Amino acid sequence: MAKILVADDEVDLEMLIKQKFRKQIRENKYEFVFALNGNEALEKIAANPDIAIVLSDINMPELDGLNLLARLTASNPLIKTVMVSAYGDMDNIRTAMNRGAFDFVVKPVNFDDLELTIEKTLKHVNQLKETLKAIKENNILKMYVDENVLNFMNGQEFEVSLLKNETITATIVFIDICSFTALTEKEPADQVVKLLNRYFDVMVKGIIAHGGYIDKFIGDAVMAVFKGEFHLDRAIDASLDVRKQIEDLIQNPGELPFFPKVAIGINSGEVISGNIGSANLKRLDYTVIGDVVNTAQRLQSSAKEGQIMIAESAWEKVKESFNFNQVGNVTFKNKTNPVMVYEILN
Repeated sequence: MAKILVADDEVDLEMLIKQKFRKQIRENKYEFVFALNGNEALEKIAANPDIAIVLSDINMPELDGLNLLARLTASNPLIKTVMVSAYGDMDNIRTAMNRGAFDFVVKPVNFDDLELTIEKTLKHVNQLKETLKAIKENNILKMYVDENVLNFMNGQEFEVSLLKNETITATIVFIDICSFTALTEKEPADQVVKLLNRYFDVMVKGIIAHGGYIDKFIGDAVMAVFKGEFHLDRAIDASLDVRKQIEDLIQNPGELPFFPKVAIGINSGEVISGNIGSANLKRLDYTVIGDVVNTAQRLQSSAKEGQIMIAESAWEKVKESFNFNQVGNVTFKNKTNPVMVYEILN
């Protein structure tokens, strides 16, 4: 549902918009918030940070539409403003466009045209949000982007969006390469890194193929996140595929004599998603945190070679879709009660 702010001192406009867009409001396509002047509009935006579009008149008391537009462009770059005004002369249009207006609609309003303008503006806003989301989720990008570019990304244009946190439902997967640490203690570093990256490539391809993304690499382990429809099922499918592909790897001549197996932990539920780190250092990682994440990591730590472990709360959701073996109650650090754990067979 798109939330739209209408800033106009004509009190009849609220009733008119509610009548003209009653079908979209009833279907939860649009939600309208109303303000009688620019200052009230800023208050409504502060109280409703999910507002996507502002429809603003020009001539309003206290703070007019053009000055409201300038304030929004500076402080809320993701919100796009459409000016809706009887002042349709070129000077007002150019001033509005120079201050960041996305479009201009002249009164008396043609509501069919206004709806098309709203849809076009929403499409643009959603494209911006998808671009930001891709930037945040692609942590690998941060390793290769020039520092000046990162400083720009951490500037005012991005700050509003990047510092927002949210609670989401997701599945977390930890995949560890068993016995790899022992190998690093006795073999040449370049060969160890080459081999580790080969295994990581297999894991990444398997995770991405099932709609997951890599949250981070932790030593010889991978943390992956699955969101959206059937995220738990897709996470299990990915884990089964990764386990098989790792175990089926055929060593090339000259490689270290190491035949890998993985230990995997899976958990699903509500997590906090956001940028974690130090704003002063400009080092923020877009990641997920919470008890679900911690439990997934401890499930992986308790898994033996080749095992995929899942907590009972997640098992309840998929017990009819996969084959399991009940492992029993396991006590984890900082957990008051033991957790019933299941092993995924296939």
